[in-house]
Amino acid sequence: FACAILFPLAIGIERFVRDKPIDFRPFVIISVAACALTMGGLQLAFLGSDPQLSIDPTRIFAGVITGIGFLGAGAMFREGGQVLGSGSAAAVWAAGAIGILSGAGLLWLAMIVGVVVLGVLLLSAPIVTQAERRRRKGRRNDDDRND
Repeated sequence: FACAILFPLAIGIERFVRDKPIDFRPFVIISVAACALTMGGLQLAFLGSDPQLSIDPTRIFAGVITGIGFLGAGAMFREGGQVLGSGSAAAVWAAGAIGILSGAGLLWLAMIVGVVVLGVLLLSAPIVTQAERRRRKGRRNDDDRND
């Protein structure tokens, strides 16, 4: 579970510190729940003793990722001509993927995903901040013209 906690926590803290739409808690909760569902699904699929019970783990993965996609969509919103929150939505989805990979025992891949996502968020922060300032400045100028 450590991998399913640490990387999503780091991603969530980055979002929280930058005052983005989702705080750090959902990242960890989503990842841990995805990890547990994956571990449970794999155990039922491969260790179950009932021949009548057929569980396809890939269907569990698909259901988890689809559900997380809906949660991420809730983080996105439209403001004027801009769609905001897409970085947080994608990061939530990635936290779910980290949880699934961790639960499947693919810790090396979960770590790579975590490092890449965190790297993209950190390296793009100055660019995003500058664009947000320009957008706010443009709105203020538009408001001044409308007065």
